[in-house]
Amino acid sequence: MHRRHFILSAAALGAAQPLWAAATVKAGPKAALIVVDVQNCFVDGGTLPVKGGAEVVPVINKLAGGFENIVITQDWHTPGHASFASSHPGKKPFETTQLSYGTQVLWPDHCVQGSEDASLLKDLKLPKAQVIVRKGFHQHVDSYSAFQEADRKTGTGLGGYLKERGIKTVFVTGLATDFCVAWTAIDARKAGFETYVIEDATRAIDLNGSLAKAWKDMQAKGVKRIQSQDMAAA
Repeated sequence: MHRRHFILSAAALGAAQPLWAAATVKAGPKAALIVVDVQNCFVDGGTLPVKGGAEVVPVINKLAGGFENIVITQDWHTPGHASFASSHPGKKPFETTQLSYGTQVLWPDHCVQGSEDASLLKDLKLPKAQVIVRKGFHQHVDSYSAFQEADRKTGTGLGGYLKERGIKTVFVTGLATDFCVAWTAIDARKAGFETYVIEDATRAIDLNGSLAKAWKDMQAKGVKRIQSQDMAAA
């Protein structure tokens, strides 16, 4: 699934219907909370802001108390990354180009390694987080999913890590719902995990209907859509 096709086909496919959990959901010891890309670059004042992005922080902080296993992901691009429009003379952000693995949307320079823009939001309180998965650090390959890079060949190792820890269920939160969160959730299902996306702990870009398309794709793969209030108290 290439990101360009994901964007362009969204409007034609209509709104997705929610797949709600039937009852209150409890995390349990074999569950993990995945916090996707809650970084300065994706909130107001950042280089690629998602509207309302910082609003996920208090929701995620509250959820984190109910989990013994927490994974953080971090977009971590090299300077001059192949996904940056500035790396392609004559191209502008949100246009596309062809890379070795297919069509690539070009983005403003964002989340460059070691920059304040790439840092996690300072108000995140995740003391139980034991691992940070950095993605997008290969110069010529973009990466949206926490499990597999955009070439759909290069794994991050997260699936193996979670299975080694005995994790059976993952709850995905963060930014943005219709891109990195959705790709992560779909790949989690592909890897065999029961998967929930906690909707009010995410925010979306919603480019040309991409949010409705994302929910439709996630539902088709068996991802469950819930709210933080559906989670049992820790």
